[in-house]
Amino acid sequence: MKKLSKLSIVGYGAGDAANNLAFTTATMFLLVYYTDVAGISAAAAGTLLLVVRVFDAFADVFAGRMVDRSYSKRFGKFRPFIMFGSIPLLLLSVATFSIPQLGETGTLLYAYVTYAALGLAYSLVNIPYGSLAGAITQDPGDRAKLGSARTVGGLLVGSALGIFVAPLIKPGADLQSTFTTITLAFVVIGAALYFFTVLTAKERVHRSVPNVSFKQSMDTLKANRPLLMLCLSSFLFLTGGMALSSVQLYYLRDFLGRLDLYPVLAIIQLVVTLAMAPLMPRLVRKLGKKNVYIAAGGLSMVGGIIVFLSPSSMVWVGFLGLVVSLIGVMAVNIVVWALEADTVEYGEWKTKVRTEGITYALFSFTRKTGQAVGGALAAYCLAVGGYKSGATQSAEALHGIQFAAGALPAIMTLLAIVVMAKYKLTDVLHAHIVGEIRARRVNEQEAAGLGQASAGSPERVANAASRGGASGS
Repeated sequence: MKKLSKLSIVGYGAGDAANNLAFTTATMFLLVYYTDVAGISAAAAGTLLLVVRVFDAFADVFAGRMVDRSYSKRFGKFRPFIMFGSIPLLLLSVATFSIPQLGETGTLLYAYVTYAALGLAYSLVNIPYGSLAGAITQDPGDRAKLGSARTVGGLLVGSALGIFVAPLIKPGADLQSTFTTITLAFVVIGAALYFFTVLTAKERVHRSVPNVSFKQSMDTLKANRPLLMLCLSSFLFLTGGMALSSVQLYYLRDFLGRLDLYPVLAIIQLVVTLAMAPLMPRLVRKLGKKNVYIAAGGLSMVGGIIVFLSPSSMVWVGFLGLVVSLIGVMAVNIVVWALEADTVEYGEWKTKVRTEGITYALFSFTRKTGQAVGGALAAYCLAVGGYKSGATQSAEALHGIQFAAGALPAIMTLLAIVVMAKYKLTDVLHAHIVGEIRARRVNEQEAAGLGQASAGSPERVANAASRGGASGS
């Protein structure tokens, strides 16, 4: 298969930039928006995040089945979902950050409905987008490049939010108008990015079964042990990562008393990721995806320990721990997408059916479940500590913030590494599997050709049989 063009790689990365206009805005600011703008208590917000994100996880499975059952001869299996689902997704992001004054019950109900709708719309776009990587290429190096591209695309958005938006989250500021303006602008920008992806990132991997039945999907999942191991590890890792992401702003603003460091952190993340992206394919070729995942997780765990043990007076030590932790998170997030794409071939090898949709859906299901648990645990840490919006925080509240930002991510990352250490689908085994799949496909094509020849004249039958006998000797 021909190497991917740079335009295809950039186009694929643009799709994750568009995804994160909705996703990262929610993960970075929705808890703050609920507590500081909408007036929802930290405990109620934590429960909301848990319930809706678990719903999102099941929405991923629904989206995966929708993808596996669909196929367009003109646009393929995945791009139609991106084309027609992107605008509703971006508009629902506006609605989620535009809660009217409806009283305590009405406000909470509105928050549940809009965030759940946003999650469903995101699933119907993100599952096809994530599945697309496995259909673009089977080359490990190119898959690492796609993983780097989507990480860079997402981080560019995250960095912009950290540099330009986070400093505006101050007590007394008109945050409602800020979020309304930002999310409306994202509708225009996101639509352009999504359509760029549709035009440049096209499917190139052969599939013998365009429309996959429910039974075929389930058979593939049951036979795919590496996918299940990767899902469990990702669940644990994302639980810690989302806890950190949810309280990152609180940690800088309330614990360290340095909200001005948020843009600095965003710039550091951006620079490190841009430097890391071209190096990751080389590291993958040299060390293997599994070893890169484990090493990056270890780095993230060390950063979490530093964050948890550093007192608030040691601002730069705590900030350094935050940077180290996030570098590890970024490295894992680059390589994990290539690991997921490899499990597609494993499932095809076992069952002879290629099921990108349900494979990515299960992977995303466990990731979103981890995000749900992590976000809720972070909010509960705030609630247990007695966090109060707009007030000077107590020692207990500050300890809750520090635990959620440091100890919780470190513990969950350690568990994720333990699971990943037992992961068996190495790059060597994957290369062998891809070779067997290609050989199987060639044999099937030759058998089909022989069958067509047998249906013809006696001369064609004799010639076909002669060729078959010669090739078998």
